[in-house]
Amino acid sequence: MGWKGILGFEYGIVQAPLGPDIAGPELVAAVANSGGLGLLRAPDWESPEYVKELIRKTRKLTDKPFGVGVVLAFPHKENIKAILEEKVAVLQLYWGECSKELLIEAHNAGVKVVPQVGSFEEAKKAISVGVDAIIVQGREAGGHVIGQDSLISLLPRVVDLVGDHDIPVIAAGAIVDARGYVASLALGAKGICMGTRFLATHESYAHPTYKQKLIELDKTEYTDVYGRARWPGAPHRVLQTPFFCNWKSLPAEENESNQPIIGRSIIHGVEKEIRRFAGTVPNPTTTGDIESMVMYAGQSVGLIKEILPAGEVVKRLVEGAQLLINQTFSLDSV
Repeated sequence: MGWKGILGFEYGIVQAPLGPDIAGPELVAAVANSGGLGLLRAPDWESPEYVKELIRKTRKLTDKPFGVGVVLAFPHKENIKAILEEKVAVLQLYWGECSKELLIEAHNAGVKVVPQVGSFEEAKKAISVGVDAIIVQGREAGGHVIGQDSLISLLPRVVDLVGDHDIPVIAAGAIVDARGYVASLALGAKGICMGTRFLATHESYAHPTYKQKLIELDKTEYTDVYGRARWPGAPHRVLQTPFFCNWKSLPAEENESNQPIIGRSIIHGVEKEIRRFAGTVPNPTTTGDIESMVMYAGQSVGLIKEILPAGEVVKRLVEGAQLLINQTFSLDSV
């Protein structure tokens, strides 16, 4: 049946590499232990020893395979080298092109390569280099969004493009429950990748206030007001917090670089100042004006009603999908 695994994992459920450090060892291990594919997030700067430490910490919490996500827009060569040396199961890539060289290098280390794409053209390039799977992200996704197409229009096109190449297509963007999972399978995906739903778990390394806002608020917006200086041309989907609603028409020439410092945070072991309009979400170490910091979320955030253990999220998805497929969509009931 359709909810079976991808890439050797028990279930076709992927936990997105939530940045900058929200997808840490606890979350990834919890997802791995429940049969899904958990993805750590590598730092957005070169820190190979730290990357290895993250992987080792995760391995202490699970004996199941997992992966690491890397954003190619930032320095990453040494981090990727560390990931390949540690031989994690999956290297997930985003916001940049996956080269044939990198693919060969990863395969030689026994590591599968899974890029996330946001367009038909990007998918074409990924297929041509022979990636192991593709995550297709719709514009309704939370956090940084690379494409303009909605998932329902882009996903089946990529599935058709893949054709009989043995490359599983994984759907991403506003999927939070079994209905979204089954809908993705109906569109031809072999699995789903979820960010916001795993953000709202006990194990995610998000600040409690951020988690609370995911329950309280139900509107998001596609914007570019946060992190313009550090990551230009990188639009994102955020919760419509009161702070965001007050500032969402920030003039194009403004960015975080000359703004007041509103807090501090320890991110991947490094202490950072957080300025107003920075693209950095609050984690449990963050102090200061938490309510004025960026809070990424996907369009289906209104369907998230409680903070759950990550394992419970996976369990509900699998059981719910089985029920939907067997009862609602079985041939007998047609």
